[in-house]
Amino acid sequence: MIGTLQLRIKLLVALPALLLVVHVVNILLDGQLNQFGIIPRSLGSGFHIITAPFVHGSWGHLLNNLVGLSVFSAFCLLRSARFYLLSSLFIIVMSGGLVWLFARGALHIGASGWVFGLWSLSIAMALFDRSFSNILIALLLVFFYGGMIYGVLPSDPRVSFEAHLFGLVAGVVCAFFYRVLARNDSSAKVSL
Repeated sequence: MIGTLQLRIKLLVALPALLLVVHVVNILLDGQLNQFGIIPRSLGSGFHIITAPFVHGSWGHLLNNLVGLSVFSAFCLLRSARFYLLSSLFIIVMSGGLVWLFARGALHIGASGWVFGLWSLSIAMALFDRSFSNILIALLLVFFYGGMIYGVLPSDPRVSFEAHLFGLVAGVVCAFFYRVLARNDSSAKVSL
């Protein structure tokens, strides 16, 4: 138990540290890391689906994402580090893939798709797995962060509402798949 708690704490500390280091390097390189953002339908930026969440355009952009990412990561880590890591990978790939396929032609960088994905995952878990803890987490997130839903609407041309929207979708899909896989896993154990 102690080992898993230490791993969860390390993840909560390492993730913001990594994003801060990447941002400082990007500043020192005069924004050259921005090229690792997603340019929709550009074959050269397909790999950037994985790199785009780690690159931010400004300190404000980074700090906004760090707060949400830290809070929603902590809620996901309450389940397990494995759940968090697999869910994060799923959300990053699905939301980034959808941005690459369907977003407007612009450079899309930042962790906001990941943030919206973890947020919606934590809320959707209450819909697909109605445990007391999932419902409590969902209620807390809706109460304190319910206004995030407005982030999926186009409001500022400099903000990738598409990443927000597709992150939200990816989080819900991830919760659905998690529940389906968990249900199949538990029925396989029962039938043995």
